[in-house]
Amino acid sequence: MALGAALFGFVIGVAVRTATGIDSLGLGIGVVTGVVLMLLVDAVRGNRLLNWLRGNQQDNAPRDTGLWGELGYRVERAMRDRDRAVTRGRLELEQFLSAIEASPNGVLLLDSHEHIIWCNGAAADHFALDPQRDLQQRITNLVRAPAFVAYLQAGRYAEPLVLGNGRGPGTLSIIVREYGEGMRLVLSLDVTERLRSEAMRRDFVANVSHEIRTPLTVLSGFIETLHSLPLTAVERDRVLVLMNQQTQRMQTLVADLLTLAQLEGSPRPAPDRWVALDNLLVRVAADAEALSAGRHRLRLKPETGVELAGIESELLSAIANLVTNAVRYTPDGGEIEVTWRLLDGGSGELTVVDTGLGIAREHIPRLTERFYRVDGSRSRETGGTGLGLSIVKHVMQRHGGELMIQSDVGKGSRFRLVFAAARVRQASDSALGDEAAFGGAVLSDH
Repeated sequence: MALGAALFGFVIGVAVRTATGIDSLGLGIGVVTGVVLMLLVDAVRGNRLLNWLRGNQQDNAPRDTGLWGELGYRVERAMRDRDRAVTRGRLELEQFLSAIEASPNGVLLLDSHEHIIWCNGAAADHFALDPQRDLQQRITNLVRAPAFVAYLQAGRYAEPLVLGNGRGPGTLSIIVREYGEGMRLVLSLDVTERLRSEAMRRDFVANVSHEIRTPLTVLSGFIETLHSLPLTAVERDRVLVLMNQQTQRMQTLVADLLTLAQLEGSPRPAPDRWVALDNLLVRVAADAEALSAGRHRLRLKPETGVELAGIESELLSAIANLVTNAVRYTPDGGEIEVTWRLLDGGSGELTVVDTGLGIAREHIPRLTERFYRVDGSRSRETGGTGLGLSIVKHVMQRHGGELMIQSDVGKGSRFRLVFAAARVRQASDSALGDEAAFGGAVLSDH
């Protein structure tokens, strides 16, 4: 370009010298013309690059030769690298925030003035915040629990703060960590279920201790009586009978506790081990007849021709618990009925219906809790441990089924065991032949 400008200036200078005859004038004009041409071309190229920089840089930089072309190329490449880095950083940030958003723990970022920079959905739920509207708001203006405000402002975060949930019943565990220049990270965790489990565990230990202590106290008193007082043969027999009853009560309680422990610690029953339901019902019917001793009308119908997939001892325990409970809590002369029916889709339902005293509606949701009793004195009189329905619920859950309870005070109760279709099938001919051998043991209606 410089050579071209010099040649153009030389031509102009020669033309001026020829026209004027002045050598110095031609030389001067030729030099100025060449320099001006160089500056003009350079200014045009620089202006093109400047206009590109002023724009959005979506197009390529001007592809000129020389310094401005090299400078444009370098600037364009640096800007493209910067855009890629920014895009990559933004994507990583979005993925990081998405991961925090998916966390069950609440995450709240505060600046040095306690203003909310960002929070995830869990934190918004825990503190009753709006993730968009409440940004840049002071946290202590939105969460006004005195304990939280004092904890945040005290600056002593070694121990977590336990606080009630801002959006209803529940308990939060709050941890604050400082980072950066005066910024704070607030982590919240809903510990309602954990505290509830701990309370249930404490209640369970207390209930077991109480249940065992009562018969032990009775046995201890009888043993002391036998040791210190002269008793007649009749009195001694009566004391021994009562001691045996208390011993049986403790044995039943321990057996139920072991059953629950086995149910909670054992693997899920295999779906390919089939048990004849009729055999189970025959055994349950025999136990129910012995327990009732003719005081109730028992209507048991074991001719189902059905097999259930699961563990025989667990299924027997679940059915037996329901039937024996019905016998225990149904007054003399009442009626107890066990029926089976197939439901739509291949599932099945075993129902135990009694005409007992019934259960008030407010007690039904808690009936499957361990040691929960509607009437504690009545349960102890009938020999119940308070664990039967809890065992039934665990057995059904392990077998992919469900325990459903319906009851009205004064009208009796209905307990339904609903089995999934995958665990119900019609018995084979050979299985039906085996079940026929138990036909003579089937209870007749009383």
